[in-house]
Amino acid sequence: MKEKEMTDKLTLPDMTCSARKHFSIDSDLETPCFSKAGEHVPTLDPNYVLDPSTTLAILAGFADNRRVLIQGNHGTGKSTHIEQVAARLNWPCLRVNLDGHVTRMDLIGKDGIVLENGQQVTRFQPGILTWAVQHPVALILDEYDAGRPDILFVIQRVLETDGRLTLLDQNRVIEPHPAFRIFATANTIGLGDVTGQYHGTQPLNQGQLDRWHIITVLNYLAPAREQAVLLANCPELDTPEGREQTEAMVLLANLIRQGYAQGDLSVVMSPRTLISWARNMRIFKDRGHAFVVTFFNRCDDTEQPLVAEYYQRCFSEDLPAVNALPRLFS
Repeated sequence: MKEKEMTDKLTLPDMTCSARKHFSIDSDLETPCFSKAGEHVPTLDPNYVLDPSTTLAILAGFADNRRVLIQGNHGTGKSTHIEQVAARLNWPCLRVNLDGHVTRMDLIGKDGIVLENGQQVTRFQPGILTWAVQHPVALILDEYDAGRPDILFVIQRVLETDGRLTLLDQNRVIEPHPAFRIFATANTIGLGDVTGQYHGTQPLNQGQLDRWHIITVLNYLAPAREQAVLLANCPELDTPEGREQTEAMVLLANLIRQGYAQGDLSVVMSPRTLISWARNMRIFKDRGHAFVVTFFNRCDDTEQPLVAEYYQRCFSEDLPAVNALPRLFS
């Protein structure tokens, strides 16, 4: 009985975190949090750099049960940002990617056959949304603007302030757990993709958008901050020569992003890819070869000369595998 009482107590936040003290944000916001990390709490990354504006929006979602939608380009770390805030709050967190294969049954649940006392019986097996609503977890809906309309309408009722979930097949209404929270990430702002960069996204019903209480935008880090993240993840580069090299690496990443934004490239270099490049340099002991196997080989043949030229601009040397490629700039 004592163990059950302890478990029940841990299902609600038992302390608070200060935005100013714990997240270095100039705000008086106090957010409920858990004193202990239980199951499903994301792993804390001490090197992750939190964007103050996005962090404050996420903290408001946790503090006041606001529905928060984060929009931004690929690779800006939208979902990871939510997870890292949750990790610092010891708040359990689950991610669901709303790709074209997610069905209503995946979210709501379905009847299944289970064994009870040696007999096969039919029992309702809750889907991820049904389960999450009843537990103290933050549910992250990834690629929200790529979700199928029928799936989004299932989610729409949960976005209401009371957040009740109606199970038509079960003839019951589920009250959400007091510590249930819901977030979403999207590449577009719900108006569709006019650039052609994000295939599979679609315009969102305005009734859907209206149910998100907070919409925030997460962009790439400033170059100096991105370099600091790179050095934190690869401390062996924190030398005078290494800092000069990482500055050029970040410059190259931003040139590639500009080319992507202008439609000259079909792939973009995310901070995650940048860190992978630096880590591959440890293995191959060769900056150029590490870049080729980390990013360059992803590029279309027609785009590789431009990427090679970007590399030559930043490092004043040609890539080892593309010395014969034509120069695009004088």
